[in-house]
Amino acid sequence: MKSVVIHAGGSVTVEDTPLPQIEAGDDVLVQVICSGLCGSDIPRIFHEGAHFYPITLGHEFCGRVAETGDNVLDPEPGDLVACVPLQPCFDCEECSRQLWSQCRHYSFIGSRSNGGNREFITVPRQNLFRLPAGTSPVEGAFFEPMTVSLHTIELAGGCRDKEVIIVGAGTIGLLAMQCAKALGARSVTAIDINPERLALSRRLGADYAFNSAEMTAEDIRSAMYSRRFDQLILETAGAPQTVELSFQIAGPHAQVGLIGTLHCDLNLSSATFGQILRKELKVLGSWMNYSGAWPGVEWEQATHLFEAGQIDLSALIAVQGDADMYATAVSELNGKPMSGKIMLDFSGEKEGQS
Repeated sequence: MKSVVIHAGGSVTVEDTPLPQIEAGDDVLVQVICSGLCGSDIPRIFHEGAHFYPITLGHEFCGRVAETGDNVLDPEPGDLVACVPLQPCFDCEECSRQLWSQCRHYSFIGSRSNGGNREFITVPRQNLFRLPAGTSPVEGAFFEPMTVSLHTIELAGGCRDKEVIIVGAGTIGLLAMQCAKALGARSVTAIDINPERLALSRRLGADYAFNSAEMTAEDIRSAMYSRRFDQLILETAGAPQTVELSFQIAGPHAQVGLIGTLHCDLNLSSATFGQILRKELKVLGSWMNYSGAWPGVEWEQATHLFEAGQIDLSALIAVQGDADMYATAVSELNGKPMSGKIMLDFSGEKEGQS
């Protein structure tokens, strides 16, 4: 079967690898259809950030069940499933409190073990989310990234009747914006430095859009003055300047949900730190996408939003193609962020190919 394999030094290759086999009673063999590149994969590819090499990445994937172990009654062969990549131990005290992402002994598909950027993968039943009829494979591959922002919204107690501000209109930000709109936000504001992303934000439903390369934090805060109360700010860009901007533009008692992962140090000015204190901001760290009964309410919310047709993915995908096209598109990033989601699509491959 075909696999996209990452070697040390940023080499992205398409290789023939053995077909995985059912080895345990709760194993499920999945024929992968779509798999998305996550921003967290870029350091693993280009900056020696993987746990081992060579590695097959891919934790945002969807496919059809090909075969199941003897203990698996649901899903059945032919069912469409999305990957739930976190593998908690289910035994530590954190897991007993359903704090899955805080598990002390976790593993992770596509990071700490080989992932779904291959034609077939075997995973335990508990790491699959069965998708309802009518879900497309592309939607299935977006369940994992969409639940990331849904988790932060859950931590904030929801977003109904709140002024939601998205700092960073990349893939996660645009998904967060659409989720907030669908979940009853009073208004949704997008902030970015890219005019095209801001235009896309407006097209996807943002009520307001501000270019932080052209406006100071004070300008943005002034423009939002009439909407300064009941704010939920979601920082999705993961850059020191956007984290600081989130605190600077916040209104009194705003909630600031930190979603983006920093790859360099954050040094807040004393003035910005003072604003956190003076405005009595509520800072929410958010890690992964699980809460409540495994895998979490976020995954059910994603199901409802897709079923209701409230999420538009068409403009979020920059490249969607076979293994060779995917490998080329990833290589061409050369360590830079994506301008849109890069999707590996095996739907054109012959079924059962090995």
